Amino acid sequence: AALLTVLLAIIFPSCSHAEESIDGYTITEYVQAIYQAEGGEKAQYPYGIRSVSCETIQGCERIARNTVKNNIRRYRDYGKNQHTSYIEFLGSRYCPTQGAANDPKGLNKNWIKNVKKILISNRNK
Repeated sequence: AALLTVLLAIIFPSCSHAEESIDGYTITEYVQAIYQAEGGEKAQYPYGIRSVSCETIQGCERIARNTVKNNIRRYRDYGKNQHTSYIEFLGSRYCPTQGAANDPKGLNKNWIKNVKKILISNRNK
Protein backbone atom coordinates (compact mmCIF):
# COMPACT_ATOMS: atom_id res chain seq x y z
CA ALA A 1 0.00 0.00 0.00
CA ALA A 2 2.83 2.41 0.83
CA LEU A 3 4.52 1.72 -2.51
CA LEU A 4 1.25 2.35 -4.34
CA THR A 5 0.84 5.69 -2.54
CA VAL A 6 4.37 6.75 -3.55
CA LEU A 7 3.80 5.68 -7.15
CA LEU A 8 0.50 7.58 -7.35
CA ALA A 9 2.18 10.70 -5.93
CA ILE A 10 4.86 10.45 -8.62
CA ILE A 11 2.37 9.85 -11.44
CA PHE A 12 -0.19 12.41 -10.24
CA PRO A 13 1.78 15.02 -8.28
CA SER A 14 -0.96 17.67 -8.32
CA CYS A 15 -3.29 15.32 -6.47
CA SER A 16 -0.94 15.06 -3.51
CA HIS A 17 -0.81 18.78 -2.65
CA ALA A 18 -3.57 20.47 -0.71
CA GLU A 19 -4.09 24.19 -1.22
CA GLU A 20 -2.42 26.36 1.40
CA SER A 21 -4.74 27.79 4.03
CA ILE A 22 -4.59 30.15 6.96
CA ASP A 23 -7.06 30.86 9.76
CA GLY A 24 -9.25 28.06 8.41
CA TYR A 25 -9.69 29.34 4.83
CA THR A 26 -7.89 28.49 1.61
CA ILE A 27 -6.33 30.99 -0.75
CA THR A 28 -9.17 30.34 -3.19
CA GLU A 29 -11.78 31.13 -0.52
CA TYR A 30 -10.05 34.42 0.32
CA VAL A 31 -9.79 35.38 -3.37
CA GLN A 32 -13.46 34.59 -3.99
CA ALA A 33 -14.54 36.60 -0.93
CA ILE A 34 -12.40 39.55 -2.05
CA TYR A 35 -13.96 39.38 -5.52
CA GLN A 36 -17.44 39.54 -4.00
CA ALA A 37 -16.55 42.27 -1.48
CA GLU A 38 -15.09 44.39 -4.28
CA GLY A 39 -18.32 44.23 -6.30
CA GLY A 40 -18.10 40.97 -8.20
CA GLU A 41 -18.92 41.13 -11.88
CA LYS A 42 -20.24 44.70 -11.53
CA ALA A 43 -16.95 46.05 -10.16
CA GLN A 44 -15.13 48.79 -12.02
CA TYR A 45 -11.88 47.28 -10.70
CA PRO A 46 -12.16 43.47 -10.52
CA TYR A 47 -10.87 42.15 -7.19
CA GLY A 48 -10.26 45.80 -6.23
CA ILE A 49 -6.98 45.77 -8.18
CA ARG A 50 -5.92 49.36 -8.83
CA SER A 51 -2.20 49.49 -8.10
CA VAL A 52 -1.22 47.53 -11.21
CA SER A 53 -2.83 47.10 -14.61
CA CYS A 54 -4.70 43.89 -15.27
CA GLU A 55 -6.25 43.54 -18.70
CA THR A 56 -8.58 40.60 -18.00
CA ILE A 57 -10.59 39.24 -15.10
CA GLN A 58 -8.21 36.27 -15.04
CA GLY A 59 -5.25 38.64 -14.82
CA CYS A 60 -6.86 40.49 -11.91
CA GLU A 61 -7.64 37.19 -10.20
CA ARG A 62 -4.01 36.09 -10.59
CA ILE A 63 -2.82 39.34 -8.97
CA ALA A 64 -5.31 38.94 -6.11
CA ARG A 65 -4.26 35.29 -5.61
CA ASN A 66 -0.57 36.24 -5.55
CA THR A 67 -1.31 39.04 -3.09
CA VAL A 68 -3.17 36.70 -0.74
CA LYS A 69 -0.46 34.05 -1.03
CA ASN A 70 2.48 36.43 -0.56
CA ASN A 71 0.83 38.04 2.43
CA ILE A 72 0.39 34.66 4.11
CA ARG A 73 4.18 34.41 4.16
CA ARG A 74 4.53 38.00 5.38
CA TYR A 75 1.94 37.43 8.10
CA ARG A 76 3.75 34.34 9.34
CA ASP A 77 7.14 36.13 9.17
CA TYR A 78 6.18 39.35 10.96
CA GLY A 79 2.53 40.34 10.57
CA LYS A 80 1.28 38.10 13.37
CA ASN A 81 3.25 40.30 15.76
CA GLN A 82 1.23 43.34 14.66
CA HIS A 83 -2.24 41.91 13.93
CA THR A 84 -4.52 39.45 15.71
CA SER A 85 -5.52 37.58 12.53
CA TYR A 86 -4.45 37.09 8.94
CA ILE A 87 -7.53 38.87 7.54
CA GLU A 88 -6.69 41.98 9.58
CA PHE A 89 -3.11 41.90 8.31
CA LEU A 90 -4.29 41.35 4.73
CA GLY A 91 -6.80 44.18 5.04
CA SER A 92 -4.10 46.57 6.26
CA ARG A 93 -2.22 45.92 3.03
CA TYR A 94 -4.98 45.18 0.50
CA CYS A 95 -7.41 47.90 1.54
CA PRO A 96 -5.70 50.24 4.03
CA THR A 97 -7.70 52.70 6.08
CA GLN A 98 -4.75 54.95 6.87
CA GLY A 99 -3.66 57.40 4.16
CA ALA A 100 -5.63 55.86 1.30
CA ALA A 101 -5.99 58.67 -1.23
CA ASN A 102 -8.49 56.61 -3.25
CA ASP A 103 -10.89 56.29 -0.29
CA PRO A 104 -12.40 59.78 0.17
CA LYS A 105 -15.62 58.37 1.69
CA GLY A 106 -13.80 56.15 4.20
CA LEU A 107 -15.34 52.92 2.91
CA ASN A 108 -12.13 50.90 3.32
CA LYS A 109 -12.94 50.56 7.02
CA ASN A 110 -15.68 48.05 6.03
CA TRP A 111 -13.41 45.78 3.97
CA ILE A 112 -12.28 43.37 6.71
CA LYS A 113 -15.80 43.01 8.12
CA ASN A 114 -17.25 42.44 4.65
CA VAL A 115 -14.65 39.87 3.59
CA LYS A 116 -15.09 37.98 6.89
CA LYS A 117 -18.86 37.93 6.44
CA ILE A 118 -18.55 36.64 2.87
CA LEU A 119 -16.02 33.95 3.90
CA ILE A 120 -18.49 32.66 6.51
CA SER A 121 -21.49 32.94 4.17
CA ASN A 122 -19.73 31.12 1.33
CA ARG A 123 -18.67 28.33 3.67
CA ASN A 124 -22.28 27.86 4.86
CA LYS A 125 -23.74 27.54 1.33
